[in-house]
Formats: sequence, structure tokens, C-alpha cells
Amino acid sequence: MGSIALRSVEKWFGQTQVIKGIDLDIGDGEFVIFVGPSGCGKSTLLRMIAGLEDISRGTLTLDGRDVTAEPPSKRGLAMVFQSYALYPHMDVRANMGFSLKTAGRSKAEVAAKVDAAAKALRLQPFLDRRPKELSGGQRQRVAIGRSIVRDPVAFLFDEPLSNLDAALRVEMRYEIAKLHQTLKSTMIYVTHDQVEAMTLADRIVVLQGGVIEQVGSPKELYERPGNLFVAQFIGSPKMNVLPGTCAGGQFDIALGTSVPGPEGAAYLGIRPEDIEITAPGGGQMDGIVDVTEYLGADTYLIVETGAAEKITVRAPGGIDIRAGAEVGLGFPEARRHFFDADGRALRG
Repeated sequence: MGSIALRSVEKWFGQTQVIKGIDLDIGDGEFVIFVGPSGCGKSTLLRMIAGLEDISRGTLTLDGRDVTAEPPSKRGLAMVFQSYALYPHMDVRANMGFSLKTAGRSKAEVAAKVDAAAKALRLQPFLDRRPKELSGGQRQRVAIGRSIVRDPVAFLFDEPLSNLDAALRVEMRYEIAKLHQTLKSTMIYVTHDQVEAMTLADRIVVLQGGVIEQVGSPKELYERPGNLFVAQFIGSPKMNVLPGTCAGGQFDIALGTSVPGPEGAAYLGIRPEDIEITAPGGGQMDGIVDVTEYLGADTYLIVETGAAEKITVRAPGGIDIRAGAEVGLGFPEARRHFFDADGRALRG
């Protein structure tokens, strides 16, 4: 079992409150990822679950057991950090089995658990090597294996891939996804990388300023963001947001353009890939392509419309539109998002 519940959890450092009344339930076997901008409290919240930071107010339960005041060693959790923290003088086998050895487990039990973890992480060929003989991705797998052998209630990951290059991050994302499928253990993962969050999580928790903005599956957060912050934080490039006013069921955008919209709407959001490129006059707005960014499969067009914000359009990589071209931009009705003056999503 590995269910985790937080109730009205707060964290204060002196007079500064950094976690502001978090309520969250994480189910047994669920993969939950905390995301948010720097300073939002995601790593602090993870460390509070681990017991590395005290909970100032509120309660934390593991499988229904109140562990708010218990030390990390009593919680049965395993944490994987950015730093591998491997013992350089020990080989992989000794590094992975060290915690069991110090706990007085038999040699046979230690060997069996290390072999099982090595098999799950495809580390068998490296068991006799020392950390300096391993790549960054292999070292991170050893650090994860060191946690697996303990049979923890849940795994806690604090930006474990941030020190790896792009190719290794892709490889390790696959390894962690497969590990979750194999172990079916509860995992809580902190990252600033949207790709990691969108590809790994069962649910994403979006934090800002010590509060939860929204919790949901990657699909829910992307397609139905609860507010303007989530709408622009989830997705790359971020959602285009155009200010305007709404009266009589018509939302008036800058430059005299209007589209049907709900009462109270103050912003229209449209994702870059949802914008249709048309001939000038064929969409809701015209503009001049300011910059083109060719990325292979995609080309991003940065379009100057004369409105307050430039509009980013995601187009197929082979599109032949260059800087200086005039284009029309269509906003399909089914793909429009509206928000009120406080940034709350308005559902049609």
C-alpha cells in the first residue's frame, strides 16, 4: 500500500509562509508530479512528505496512519535526489545494497534484492563497476536501485533528471515510466520540465505561491485549464492570450475583431497548434510574420498583429511562409478558451 493524504498542510519559515494550506490525496500506485515556477513550493512540499522538513500545521497520513511528527526513517519512503550521492569507493552492487547491509539484513537477502533491482533497471552488466566508470544515466539508475531494494511505501523524486543532458533525459524518462509499470508503486515526482510531467504523470499538481492551482491528468490540464495561470504554464509554446471585453455575447478583441463569447470574459486563449493559417482576411485576425523558427517537424511563426501580444502559431515543419509575409489567423470556435478578469476559466 502507498496512499498519501495531506490535510491543511502549511509550512512557515519564521514569519514567511511558503506552503499555504495544501489538501491532496494520492492513491496507492499513482504517479503524481508536482510542477510550478521556481519558488512555488514544490520541492518543499516533497521534503515535507519525506520528513526532511517539519510540517508547521496540518496532517500527513500514509495508508491512514498519521506520520506528521514521525522522522523520515519511520515513514518507509525512499527519496531520489538530483545528486546521485553514490559512494565512490564502492561498486554498484555495494552501493545498492548498503542500506540493507547497515540494517543487518542477511547476505542472501541483500544479494537477492540487489539482483532483482538490477534486473528491473538493466544494471546487471555494471554491478562490479564503480560510479566513476558509469555514465550519468547509469549512475541515476543506481541511485534509483538503491531505493528499490528497500521496498518503500512510495518513491519521492526531486528533479532527478535535471543534471542529465537531453538525450539521457529521454532515456531516463523511459526507464522511470517502465519502472512504474513494473513496480506499480506510488511515485511523487518534482520537476520544472513540462515534457517529464506530461509524459510520466497519472496526475499533475500545478503549484504557484504555495497553493495548488489545479490537479488533473495531463490531458485535463492541457484541454481544460482551470485558470489563466495553468493555461499558460502547461503547454510549450504557451497559450496565446488576448485581452478584450464581452457584451451581448460578443467578445471584442483588439483591432475591432469579435467572436462569440460568454458574459464576463476578459481574455481569449488559443493554443498555437489550434490556430488556422489562412489568406489575409480569411480568419479572425490578420498579421505580419515577424520571425519563423524551424524545428524540423514543426515551424513556429511569431506573428505581429498590432495587438498587445504577438501571437505564436505552430505550423507543420515544411510550411513555406517567411518573415514579412501577411497571413490570416483563424481561431476555431471549439478550440477557444475564455477567462474572466480574475483569470478563472469560463466554461461554455
